[in-house]
Amino acid sequence: MARRALKLASWTSMALAASGFYLYSNKYLDPNDFGAVRVGRAVATTAVISYDYLTSLRNVSYGSEEYLQLLSKVHLRSAGRLCELCCANRGTFIKVGQHLGALDYLLPQEYTSTLKVLHSQAPQSSMQEIRQVIREDLGKEMLVLAVKWLFPEFEFMWLVDEAKKNMPLELDFLNEGRNAEKVAQMLKHFDFLKVPRIYWELSTKRVLLMEFLEGGQVNDRHYMERNKIDVNEISRHLGKIYSEMIFVNGFVHCDPHPGNVLVRKHPGTGKAEIILLDHGLYQVLTEEFRLDYCHLWQSLIWTDMKRVQKYSQRLGAGDLYPLLACMLTARSWESINRGIDRVPVTATEDLEIRDNAANYLPQISQLLNHVPRQMLLIFKTNDLLRGIEGALGTRASASSFLNMSRCCIRALAVHKKKNTCSFFRRTQISFSEAFNLWQINLHELILHVKGSRLSSWVLALLCWLFSAPH
Repeated sequence: MARRALKLASWTSMALAASGFYLYSNKYLDPNDFGAVRVGRAVATTAVISYDYLTSLRNVSYGSEEYLQLLSKVHLRSAGRLCELCCANRGTFIKVGQHLGALDYLLPQEYTSTLKVLHSQAPQSSMQEIRQVIREDLGKEMLVLAVKWLFPEFEFMWLVDEAKKNMPLELDFLNEGRNAEKVAQMLKHFDFLKVPRIYWELSTKRVLLMEFLEGGQVNDRHYMERNKIDVNEISRHLGKIYSEMIFVNGFVHCDPHPGNVLVRKHPGTGKAEIILLDHGLYQVLTEEFRLDYCHLWQSLIWTDMKRVQKYSQRLGAGDLYPLLACMLTARSWESINRGIDRVPVTATEDLEIRDNAANYLPQISQLLNHVPRQMLLIFKTNDLLRGIEGALGTRASASSFLNMSRCCIRALAVHKKKNTCSFFRRTQISFSEAFNLWQINLHELILHVKGSRLSSWVLALLCWLFSAPH
């Protein structure tokens, strides 16, 4: 038995040695291709971070100045280790790191400032690796292009091999190109949105050639100030784009981290423009989910707490509906009850949300296990958008909520019209839609007047009139 075990061990060692030799002698293979290496590295990094927190803060009085200084240093060290892990493991780890780097309103500043590097400076492939992929894929595609030229009826270029249908869609560049064209067509009425053009004749499953566009990252306030771009206008435009995707079309770009959303002044018109990149990951919402989500947001915006409870529970929240409302809006339950379109975000509220997030992790985990799977990418999208708004100083503005409400009204009206054959009923729905949109416009005008100089002038005039001697 011992001899057999020794023999097996020797054969295993030889196999591992041979595999290792092949791995390191092959220019295009990487140790990170093995899941065990990536998992092992993640476990080791987690252990080191946990040990650092436990030992560094063990003998310091909680809440003291020394504690806070040490905590900041541990945060910074841990964020650095986490960033190194993401860069080493690449793939999904980069995506997670990019997401965390955008959560300014939720995570400690040490983490977000460190991980933000992944938005625009993620590990890059060498030119040698890129050339190899282009040679391999375009070499094979030239034959298909030739066949298509000879036989115009041949329309199978974009079909994905049946054997690879379970590969992650985000790694399929043809799928990404199709998504880019679909969203460009879907939102063509927004003259402030630019989606890069795809060059299909030079694109394959692993190679995507698109129009080159320059701009600053959407969370780079200094870039916008230098280029005289209004941050409030950009925030409003971004809200309109994503509200239209989520509520009206149910086709949602799910990776709006700042490296994927650029801003610029249009070379011809000089108007502010948003460039949307990386169309690999989209969420297609079912009609039932989309309509329930519309009703939920309408209830949140108009502070109808009974309907907030009703539609949160329809979306699987159960008794945790207040937590779902807080997670979607990134606002406290008190602010939601007072009206998220009327109560501005304060530093105190931000601090409260950060402090309480860790305390509610078990409930958050329970909620995530019960909501529809579509909701998970919606959460990710919302988090990234809130992070951008936080960086621009425009978070949770009344204008963004009212734009969402407009989209909800339109989406619900379209659904009602589609499900009735009565001309009278369709006309009634159209009048109701127009009236509700008019109400929102009036409400927005009142809020604008209240926040403008005109409001202070009118108040001063009234005070002068009533205080003047008769």
